Amino acid sequence: MAPNLSISGHDLLLTWLEPAGGKEGHRLRFARLAGGRWSAPVTVVEGRDFFANWADFPAAIQSPDGSLVVHWLAKTGADTYAYAIDLARSTDGGATWSRAGRLHGDTVPAEHGFVSWLPEKDGVRAFWLDGRAVPGGGAMSLRTGLVRQGSGRGERLLDDRVCDCCQTDAALAAGGPVVAYRDRSDKEVRDISVIRRTAGGWSQPVRVHADDWSIPGCPVNGPAIAASGRNVAVAWFTAAPPDPRVQVAFSRDGGATFGKPVLVDGDQPLGRVDLALGPDGDALVSWQAYAEKGAAVLLRRVTPAGRRGETLTVAATSPARASGFPRMARLGDRLFLAWVEDGTPSRIRVASLPTPPTPPPPTPAARPRL
Repeated sequence: MAPNLSISGHDLLLTWLEPAGGKEGHRLRFARLAGGRWSAPVTVVEGRDFFANWADFPAAIQSPDGSLVVHWLAKTGADTYAYAIDLARSTDGGATWSRAGRLHGDTVPAEHGFVSWLPEKDGVRAFWLDGRAVPGGGAMSLRTGLVRQGSGRGERLLDDRVCDCCQTDAALAAGGPVVAYRDRSDKEVRDISVIRRTAGGWSQPVRVHADDWSIPGCPVNGPAIAASGRNVAVAWFTAAPPDPRVQVAFSRDGGATFGKPVLVDGDQPLGRVDLALGPDGDALVSWQAYAEKGAAVLLRRVTPAGRRGETLTVAATSPARASGFPRMARLGDRLFLAWVEDGTPSRIRVASLPTPPTPPPPTPAARPRL
């Protein structure tokens, strides 16, 4: 369960969870795709204290010094949602790993998770949802911190009231890091916001689009973001009236403002989106949708001008929570998608396919004859 993809130079990194040591045990596994071949899977860590969740998945990130950092979730108390974010580090390309402590400084037995990562000059930056204020009557918050040589430091609060269990995602634009997440107003409107780091510090949250989705609980359906220079794209799911839909919006100023969203899918989507940018700034959006037999992993290319390519079916899957969230990464002119294949036992699949072609421009209207 819980596959995830990241890029390390010209290689692809894959992490996932699998059972180990009995009913309640799990192990975090790692493999590298280099030169078209997968390495033998390596166990990063295993134990009986994992918080193994279909929607909150581990990830690997390469630091500027070449070392790798991974995170996973570990139980810290008897409450169902009492867990922390633990770290491990590898200095030999992922062949061996050593524990590196905890991402956050607090020890409150509350929810901590939904981590996204970005490389920085001095280490790797993490963004996560932090529930340390919840036991005292507060709300879930969004925080960030820098990890150097496997150790977390320099935590900062970015938003003190956010949706409880939607994934975060982050991208590095020309002006600095941009994090996307599902916000939460005091009236339970849960739309997608972004926060940027600028020369003046961290910005205030900016809503990508006013969907005005009012929902009393978390939909467990976070956004995806990608950036190239000052071009930024955010894809997300909403069930705000009139219909559930997946949409994408573009920014040309590093995420400061966004244009009107483009509809990606309005025909029974489940959401669970991911996003990559093509070399020309087009959005490559993946998501799940209901299908005749269960569900499907879909892919579509959308231009900043609003042109939409053909919807491609990548694979069949299940709409159940156990199918998780398909993950996507782009290496050169190829896309890689990882997902959970339903069955007993379930399996992790990775597909490689060429980047879908650019959608053609609209056909000009015929000129009337006089």
